[in-house]
Amino acid sequence: MTAEVMAANDTHWDPALSKLIASLKEAESLSNDQEIDFLQTLLESKELNALVNVHSKVAKVGKDDRLAPILSTSGMIMCEVLEQLSQQCHLNEDCREAFHLLQKPHLQSLLYAHDAIAQKDFYPHLPDLPIEMDEDEETIKIVQLVKSNEPLGATIKTDEESGKIIIARIMHGGAADRSGLIHVGDEVIEVNGINVEGKTPGDVLSILQNSEGTITFKLVPSDGRGAQRESKVRVRAHFDYNPEVDPYIPCKEAGLAFQRGDILHIVSQDDSYWWQARRESERTARAGLIPSRALQERRIIHERTQREIVEGESKKNDDFDRELIATYEEVAKLYPRPGIYRPVVLIGAPGVGRNELRRRLIARDPEKYRSPVPYTTRPMRTGEVAGREYIFVSREKMEADIEAGKFIEHGEYKGHLYGTSAESVKSIVNAGCVCLLSPHYQAIKALRTVQLKPFLIHIKPPEFDELKKTRTDSRAKSTFDESNARGFTDEEFTDMIKSSVRIDFLYGHFFDEEILNADLVTAFEKLVNIVQRVETEPLWAPSSWVQ
Repeated sequence: MTAEVMAANDTHWDPALSKLIASLKEAESLSNDQEIDFLQTLLESKELNALVNVHSKVAKVGKDDRLAPILSTSGMIMCEVLEQLSQQCHLNEDCREAFHLLQKPHLQSLLYAHDAIAQKDFYPHLPDLPIEMDEDEETIKIVQLVKSNEPLGATIKTDEESGKIIIARIMHGGAADRSGLIHVGDEVIEVNGINVEGKTPGDVLSILQNSEGTITFKLVPSDGRGAQRESKVRVRAHFDYNPEVDPYIPCKEAGLAFQRGDILHIVSQDDSYWWQARRESERTARAGLIPSRALQERRIIHERTQREIVEGESKKNDDFDRELIATYEEVAKLYPRPGIYRPVVLIGAPGVGRNELRRRLIARDPEKYRSPVPYTTRPMRTGEVAGREYIFVSREKMEADIEAGKFIEHGEYKGHLYGTSAESVKSIVNAGCVCLLSPHYQAIKALRTVQLKPFLIHIKPPEFDELKKTRTDSRAKSTFDESNARGFTDEEFTDMIKSSVRIDFLYGHFFDEEILNADLVTAFEKLVNIVQRVETEPLWAPSSWVQ
């Protein structure tokens, strides 16, 4: 019976493995029984046979017409389809079902595995076999590149130990990278027939700048080269950067300038000080150098320390964590979920008009846009209704709830506590409505969580003259004097602008959008367009928010 089972199972084994198993009998006299048993168990294992079978089928890709892939970019097409479907989910049930199906991890993994096989990205990257030569003879390779207006896309440096000129960095997407012939660590012997021994990187750069047409490199290959693989990391920049004024960048021409809020594709983090990146909107462009997170953090700490030394003391801000160092934040596309809307948070200086914009949006569609009723410990005033303007509670009750973490934001004004409960926000979201909030800017960090996933908009005032004119023309009433209906004073306009600048300095990197509230009608139109985008389009958000 055992022999029959073995014979039946033998037909499912890979032919190559079957030959190896048969050859074990011939090797019995050359090894001990324990080693033979181990090898036989390994070769007969289902896991190894399954792995070999998969390898055999993958190896047939391109050779067998029945297995030839139609395309090799199904993952990219899936992302494009998702973006199209996201705009139709609220209109069509089939679109909604397809949208959720294409977000299934198993289906996405299947498509990415298909593309890897179609692109033959499964072969091991092995170094070239060396040609037989004398032991003391070095391998030399000749590389020719046609010079154009595009930079070479490589940086060089002097090796500290040998003093030789070597390739320090290859920029992803650049001419050197596309050639596939120049690698990090290669030693530069000659450039256009000019020996570079004893020369500085600056000397070599001058030779390249003065060269025309074809540039010929004579190189000694590095020992451990390999193909460069782009990472998939995307980040939102939290600061402005200009390589032209950076005295520490290895090569200004290789730098990538960007502004706060730009989405960058970090293609390489191999260098601990200088990352390679390109703007997400320029997917085919050559990558450029930007300071790494660690380098930028060190710069900011140094600048703060120097400023404190000059000022003679360490100044603390009650509304700002000094430990927070804004450099880069990893992001990913957050797709809208039908029937579950992200809270929209309007942040701005007191009096700038964020509450009026919120009220107008609610009035436009009160069934869809709602704001939670805030809590307060102040006494109810004449004409107010409990639960309409405020939920009135005792100070003891509110302090206990604050201590228990039941408020997403709270503060004190003229001796009374005010706040927004987390439960009230959740109830609006769970009801399928858009929750609108206009809290104090100190609440930003408490609100910006994976549970709420808010969309933050900074409502900013225009310059002083325009601010004063627009508020005067519209007969806007000051929000700083509850007991007296009057217009804004010049001092209040000035404080409003200063407060807006401070908000931007401390928390500007957290905002998803900005609205300049000069003309209220224009500002409201922009708010409506932004909110519609939040409801229908995939937008960049912290990667920790994307499941």
